[in-house]
Amino acid sequence: MSAVMNSPRFADAEAYLAWEELQPERHELVDGEVYAMTGALAPHNFISGNAYVWLRQALRGTPCSVFIDSHKLRINAQGGFLYPDVMVTCDPRDRRPEEPRFISHPWLIAEVISDSTAADDRGHKFELYRGIETLTHYLLIEQDRPHAELFFKNDQGQWVLQPLQADGLIPIDRLGQPWPVASLFEDVDFTAAAAARAAHPAAAGV
Repeated sequence: MSAVMNSPRFADAEAYLAWEELQPERHELVDGEVYAMTGALAPHNFISGNAYVWLRQALRGTPCSVFIDSHKLRINAQGGFLYPDVMVTCDPRDRRPEEPRFISHPWLIAEVISDSTAADDRGHKFELYRGIETLTHYLLIEQDRPHAELFFKNDQGQWVLQPLQADGLIPIDRLGQPWPVASLFEDVDFTAAAAARAAHPAAAGV
């Protein structure tokens, strides 16, 4: 989420969806407030793209679908919508041809975080995501350094934090193959990213 904007209040989810389709930029809807999405720095785009490509290849030939940040996630029955950086669903309810605008039943969500977004991604946004019954894995990837962490729901329904080493693996058995943490950071120049943040601090938080 980014800055809240002045916008009409929507009577229901369909009103928001119809309005959003006409907008040149993307907007999230949370608790009745509309948030304009900002642009991302190159490391953010590289990381989310790397995660998307790896997951697409790993899940090829399965009934699962992988989505990148241009696709909406409905987070509750009241009509909240977010644009996660990457998400995976294997639920047949998300493959209905009559509703191609969003999904509602992901089991994996990945967010690329910066210093300015980390608190929200770990706090309010994670709270919203935990309300999704099908979600079992939440991957947070830092754009400023080669570091990531995985939250997963255990057999008792509790969310557990698994820190990840840059040279290690992301332990998600459902993927059927090892996912190297290093693959997330392919082509990312953290030195150049630090210089870009210093030169354009307002653009660093996405």
